[in-house]
Amino acid sequence: MKRINMSRRILACCLSIIAVCSYGFAAEHRLPDIVVYLADDLSALDLSLYGGTNIKTPAIDALAADGMTFDRAFVASPACAPSRAALLTGLMPARNGAEENHTYPREGTVRLPRILGQLGYQTAAFGKVAHSKSAKDYGFDTIDLKQDIPQLRETVKTFLVNRDDPRPLALFVGVSNPHVPWPSESTVDPQSMHLPPKLLDTPQTRVQRSRYLQEVKDLDAYLGELRGLTDKHMAEDKLFVLSSDHGAQFPFGKWTLYDEGIRVPLIVARPGKIQKGSRTDAMVSWVDIFPTLIDIAGGSVPETIDGRSFTAVLHGKSDSHRKRIFTTHSGDRMMNVYLSRSIRTDRYKLIWNPHPEFAFTTHIDLLLRETSGDYFKEWTEAAKTNPRAAEVVARHHGRPEYELFDLQQDPLERSNLAGRKELASVQQDLTTELKQWISDQGDNLTVFHPPLMLDQPKTWVPRKVPRK
Repeated sequence: MKRINMSRRILACCLSIIAVCSYGFAAEHRLPDIVVYLADDLSALDLSLYGGTNIKTPAIDALAADGMTFDRAFVASPACAPSRAALLTGLMPARNGAEENHTYPREGTVRLPRILGQLGYQTAAFGKVAHSKSAKDYGFDTIDLKQDIPQLRETVKTFLVNRDDPRPLALFVGVSNPHVPWPSESTVDPQSMHLPPKLLDTPQTRVQRSRYLQEVKDLDAYLGELRGLTDKHMAEDKLFVLSSDHGAQFPFGKWTLYDEGIRVPLIVARPGKIQKGSRTDAMVSWVDIFPTLIDIAGGSVPETIDGRSFTAVLHGKSDSHRKRIFTTHSGDRMMNVYLSRSIRTDRYKLIWNPHPEFAFTTHIDLLLRETSGDYFKEWTEAAKTNPRAAEVVARHHGRPEYELFDLQQDPLERSNLAGRKELASVQQDLTTELKQWISDQGDNLTVFHPPLMLDQPKTWVPRKVPRK
C-alpha cells in the first residue's frame, strides 16, 4: 500500500511539473491578440497623417507613431457590402458573390473569423464589421451590431472587462463614423477649411464637409479610448489594424474608382515586431488583410483566395507587394446603376466604364438630404450659369468609356489622358491586362438593375428595388 501511495505522489508531482512547463510553453508561444478598427466612409486625404489640414487626428497619429503607415492601400470595391465581404473572405467581389452593394458572399465561401477560430482564437465583432446583420454568417463567436460610438463605448468595454476566455482574442470593432447621416452641429469651422479641388465651393458644401469632419474627429477620439481599453484588458503582444471600407460620400469619392473612393488609410502596429513610425509605398489591397492575419497567426493561407500576405512588408523584409491593384464597382441597387473596373500600376490608372451611356447617380444627387447631400442643389443651380459648375456636374453624371491618369503628374486624377497618342501603348496594354483579369475572375459585368440613361435627365429620380 505504501508503495502504491508513493507511486501516486510521484505521478502527481510529475504531472504538476508537466503542467507548469506546458503553461510556460503556451504563454511563451501564445498567439498575438488582434484588434481591427474600421471606419465607415473615410477618405485617406482627410487625415493629417496623409496630408489633410482641416482637422487634427491625434489618436490616429499616435497609432502611426507606434506602427507602420501604408501610403497606398486600396479597397476591392468602393461600397460597403462588397468591400467588407472582400476583407472577410480574401476574395474579390465576382469570386465571393458580393458584387453590388447590399449583397453577400455565396454559401461555402471561406470566412476569416472561422479560420481564426480554428487557429485557436476567440473572435468578436462589435458594430459595423460585416455589412448590415451578416456578421453571424461569418462565424464570429461574439456579435453586437450596435455601431454608434456611444453604444460601442459601452458594449466593447463590458465585453473586455467581463471576458474570461483564455484564448487569444481577435476583436473587430466597426464604427458608423463618418457615414451619413452627419450631425447638425460641428466644431469644425466651415469657412476656414480647405475643400478637395474636385468639389464645388458652395456654402452648404462647406457646412456638410464640416459635419463629416466632425465625425472623423469623433472616430479618432474613440480610437484613443479603444487603445487604452485594449491595452488594459488584452495581451501586450497585440496586432492593431486601422482602416476604412472606402472613401467619403462626396462626389468623385464613394461609389467611384478614383483614388478618393478606393484609397484608404491603413496603419498596422505590433510592439517589437513592426518598426515604430515606419511608412511604406507598397501597394496592398483589402483582400490582402485576410491572409496577413492568418499568416501572423501561424495558419496556412488558402491557396484559392485572391489576397496575398504582406507580412514581409510589416517586418521590414520587403518594400513592395503588388505591382497591380484591381478594383471593381457594380452599383448600389437602383440608386447607382453603374459598372466600373480599374487597374492601377505604380504610375498609371486605367478606369473602364463599360456603359458610358448610363447616367451616374447616387444617394447624394437623388436624395438631397439635409443630413448629407443637400449641397448638390446648389451645384445644379450654379451649373445653369457657371461654366465650371456645369463641367463638374456633367463630369459627376457622365463618364467616358476609358479614363487614364498619370498618377505621378496628376495624383488627384483631374486630367483624363485616355486617347492621347503618346500614351496609346500604355492604354492598350492596361486595357488588355484589365480585361484578361476580368475574364479570369469570372466577372460577367452584370448590370443588376435597369439603368438610368445619360440623355434622359428627367428620369433621374429615386427608385426602389421591387420586392420579390
